[in-house]
Amino acid sequence: MNSCVPDESTVQRLIAEIEASTPRPHHASLLAITARLIPECPCRFALTRGGWYRSGGLIRDDGERVADKLEDWVARELAACGDDLGEFMNRHADLTATRHNGRTHYFVAAYGAAPAQFLQMEVEEMQEVLDRRLWNFAAPPNDAQELAEPSKPACVPAQAVGAPYYHFRRLTDMLQVTDRPHSSTSSVPALIRFMREWAASRSGTHFSEHWIVALREHRDRYNNVVLSATPVSRHARELKSFHWDTALRGLDAARQLQAFDRAAGYPGAWYFHLVAGGLTPREMAFAVLQDIEFGYSYLGDVETALLYGWRRNPYLV
Repeated sequence: MNSCVPDESTVQRLIAEIEASTPRPHHASLLAITARLIPECPCRFALTRGGWYRSGGLIRDDGERVADKLEDWVARELAACGDDLGEFMNRHADLTATRHNGRTHYFVAAYGAAPAQFLQMEVEEMQEVLDRRLWNFAAPPNDAQELAEPSKPACVPAQAVGAPYYHFRRLTDMLQVTDRPHSSTSSVPALIRFMREWAASRSGTHFSEHWIVALREHRDRYNNVVLSATPVSRHARELKSFHWDTALRGLDAARQLQAFDRAAGYPGAWYFHLVAGGLTPREMAFAVLQDIEFGYSYLGDVETALLYGWRRNPYLV
């Protein structure tokens, strides 16, 4: 099946309708929008990653909103004060800075059997809350930078000052990510190998049933844009690390591998969590290899081949 990435006009409608909708439990309204606009490839919820925030604006003690973007406002007001920090603080002693608490929701839609044949949509859910006083009376700022990023902030309770809202991040055809050329510093080649090994494994399920791909762009020292692509387990929170020690061998080792695979829901899960996520310790992989060479045969042929390949050319992604 060819990719079902919608055309640009449909993407713009998708963005507009998602951002106009109100976040609900289980994202029912968002999923209904995608099912209507991309009916040939409806998305399913995969994973939420949270714990991040972005700088917000400024609110007076009486509730009046002063600015939506703190940094821009501070630059303008400092200039209006002739860059006199003392004058700035005299004028603005009743302001509280806000932040936007965020979570990123991942949605996936497989359109073919190959591991990279799926769409991944990222939508941020944010809410503006009170963060800190603009400046700390007990530790006044020494320069403009400390107004934006104080070393000793006067924090306030994170009271909500706005309703939760969606912000569309990106819609990605993962096959286009893996098919295009990448620099030697990109992590995408390692992702491609990871997906190739998934295709050769006995998982019996589509890659996107168990993994999403965290994408990030940065610039190298030559100012070239480099794409980072890291597989993230959809079920890592439900899995427990191994209780491994150097004395664990044979039947006890086999039981741990099998228990991990059962919890993950597919055979060979322990190998993929060796390469991505780190739930499987490297010491365990070497101990299992030693068991194989001593004649134990608790691994299937596929997992044995993957493990030998990893020993010849170890990698993490």
